[in-house]
Amino acid sequence: METVEPMETVETVEPVEKPKVVLGVSGGIAAYKACELLRRLTESGHDVRVVPTEAALHFVGEATWSALSGHPVSTEVWESVHEVPHVRIGQAADLVVVAPATADLLARAAHGLADDLLTNTLLTARCPVVLAPAMHTEMWEHPATQENVATLRRRGAVVIEPAVGRLTGVDTGKGRLPDPVEIFEVCRRVLARGARAAEQDLAGRHVVISAGGTREPLDPVRFLGNRSSGKQGYALARTAVARGARVTLVAANTTGLPDPAGADVVRAGTAVQLREAVLKAAAEADAVVMAAAVADFRPEQYAVGKIKKRDGEGPAPVPLVRNPDILVELSADRARPGQLVVGFAAETDDVLANGRAKLARKGCDLLVVNEVGERRTFGSEENEAVVLAADGAEVPVPHGPKEALADTVWDLVVSRFA
Repeated sequence: METVEPMETVETVEPVEKPKVVLGVSGGIAAYKACELLRRLTESGHDVRVVPTEAALHFVGEATWSALSGHPVSTEVWESVHEVPHVRIGQAADLVVVAPATADLLARAAHGLADDLLTNTLLTARCPVVLAPAMHTEMWEHPATQENVATLRRRGAVVIEPAVGRLTGVDTGKGRLPDPVEIFEVCRRVLARGARAAEQDLAGRHVVISAGGTREPLDPVRFLGNRSSGKQGYALARTAVARGARVTLVAANTTGLPDPAGADVVRAGTAVQLREAVLKAAAEADAVVMAAAVADFRPEQYAVGKIKKRDGEGPAPVPLVRNPDILVELSADRARPGQLVVGFAAETDDVLANGRAKLARKGCDLLVVNEVGERRTFGSEENEAVVLAADGAEVPVPHGPKEALADTVWDLVVSRFA
């Protein structure tokens, strides 16, 4: 009798649906940079539909957008009418990002106009909306544009502050489109927050963040420094921008890190310079997060010439003096009523015990305590910490991306604002 082999059971794997992103492109010279943003979105697993304005096609043609996105491109509501694109595109999106967003586009969006496919999409979208403005400085600073931006932010849109730099022609100033890589990072953070992204719980707040490590010069070629890369501070800045905050980032020696989109970046080198920049920015801040690794000491004297080694002689001692304790100063003398101050503590042993003692000594509202060492935390893309609060709360943050720790910090800050 012939035996029949049993058939193998084949498991069916449900296809994972890609997040749907609408990339709006308005008619500015920076439209060509949106190609890089589109590439970042598609290569990271997003299904992107490009919706340019008619003016945008004067800068980058329809064929380019179609080829890079894999979808047909239209500017009009009258094409493929049976699919009702002016409604369906916005309804189906998980995120709408417009880059560049010209002054004209911001005005039409703020006033609810719907005279092309992109503005119709913005009106029908019930997902988070990110707008990356690009225009000349005078246009950005005009009261009409500023009122339109304020209106859009009040409605929950993330309007990224433009970068400062070279504009069209010989002009330089604020109005440059932020680096597409950094716009992508904002989009990634907004998408990661999911339904919570619409809350924009830092909208209307000004936050100051310090990042990186200070360097105290010994002579023209040497300095006392530390291993801090600035990545945690930059993650805090990106996350705050994605949650609607106005961000001032005081960056100390963060070589190689691109400026986070939407953050006003102030450079500092030494602890004294960092103190000056932070105190100035903190004067109108709702929260200050001191993520920078500030040197505790600096050489008492700076040698104007390179210190030479001499045969038969050991190194001369280097007298040190204390640097100002910026965290203590911020905590003791709040620039505004209700201002929150967050500190960071890098420890190598007795992490929690040292952290609790430091929290009491510094007087801040929250202290992020993490263990550091060779190949741990400094320079890494991940972090692990415990956030200690002055009210006695302890919130552990498991090992993971630095953006996750940043979100936890802002969650705790927002809860204390309330």
